Amino acid sequence: MTLLTTLSRKARTLLTPVLAAMALMAIATPATAQLNIEVVGAGMQRIPVAVPNFGGDETLGREIATVVRNDLAGTGLFNIVNTDALVAEENSAVDFNAWRTRGADALATASAARPGGQIEVRVRVADIVKRGTLGNTVVTVPGNNARLAGHKVADFIYQKLTGQPGYFSSRIAYVLKQGNGPTAQYQLIVADADGQNPVPVFKYNQPIISPAWSPDGSKLAYVSFEKSKPVIFEQTLKTGARRAVASFRGSNSAPAWSPDGSRLVVALSREGGTQLYSIALATGQATRITNTSGIDTEPAFSRDGQWLYFTSDRGGSPQIYRMPANGGSAQRVTFDGNYNVTGRPSPDGRTLAFVTRRDGGFRVATLDLATRQVTVLTDSQRDESPTFAPNGQMILYATILGGRGVLAAVSTDGQIRQRLSAVNGDAREPAWGPNR
Repeated sequence: MTLLTTLSRKARTLLTPVLAAMALMAIATPATAQLNIEVVGAGMQRIPVAVPNFGGDETLGREIATVVRNDLAGTGLFNIVNTDALVAEENSAVDFNAWRTRGADALATASAARPGGQIEVRVRVADIVKRGTLGNTVVTVPGNNARLAGHKVADFIYQKLTGQPGYFSSRIAYVLKQGNGPTAQYQLIVADADGQNPVPVFKYNQPIISPAWSPDGSKLAYVSFEKSKPVIFEQTLKTGARRAVASFRGSNSAPAWSPDGSRLVVALSREGGTQLYSIALATGQATRITNTSGIDTEPAFSRDGQWLYFTSDRGGSPQIYRMPANGGSAQRVTFDGNYNVTGRPSPDGRTLAFVTRRDGGFRVATLDLATRQVTVLTDSQRDESPTFAPNGQMILYATILGGRGVLAAVSTDGQIRQRLSAVNGDAREPAWGPNR
């Protein structure tokens, strides 16, 4: 049982998926332009959680606890109880009455240390209402990355209080466009899930589109126009090494990683019309896997590797189809409306996020793959590039607001919405990576 299922009727409403504000704030450096976040839809009562400063190495513990509080507060699920700079280790006795008096329903305590060139955090989560322990763990992070340690601790607390995996230790990628015309500059940005530690992994004065994370989060595939045509590159984030993996005649676009990371499915026009090809990354061999007179593009694998979803106009209008991942007969998936594109399956394979045209606008929607129920989640006019969080509880996408490109996010129940805009640039093409 999770704390959410045991507190009260008001807490049970929190089982609804929610959106993390801090998971989408991004880029606090002039080079990448800060993203300002605006919450435009909210609800739900929050669970009061106390996170005092962590013990052990108190300087380190204070730094990690601050990250944890920011992560949890940003979700919209939790109200962080004032702890007056108290320090509490994970093995200290819990005064349930005192914490209840402070208004806490849950308490997270921890001890931080730096043994053998790594950070180690021992964590305990207590249920103040039921006067018991919800769980203990030890988080270890190599090197001196206190922020990653904090994100992993927040992941554990989130899981214990909601029953859902956390996502704070994941990262986001997006493209930032600054300037217009011949002076425009494009940057492919990777940041922590809370928007800190932004790193421009590639810059150029020609467009960059369609970033896609490798399954292990170590690489990005993306399309660059640096060679005066769309070419697909693979880049290793740790070293910065990059190589062209699809530079055929015509257009090379829309890379999608297979779940085992051994190949990319891409959209190529090298034989005329745009069709899907599978490229073995070890050999570079490209094998055609669709063969129609229409346009087949925007591939995406299901997490189990069984299915490949893609957009095609083979039936006369753009719709989403799926076929076996190695090719074969395709089945149409979307039928509600005459324009449905960019299908992205959820991590659990039950839901498809996509962009649909409704009332003259392009909006993010979801399709329950079992019931065929379509839910339109947004009411904006030019949405694109939906991408699921690693736990499948929220969707990040790009849109236009006030004539500028911004990132926005919506919980999968549509209750919480956010907008994120760059101070001096247009943000677009988001992709949410896996947990580290």
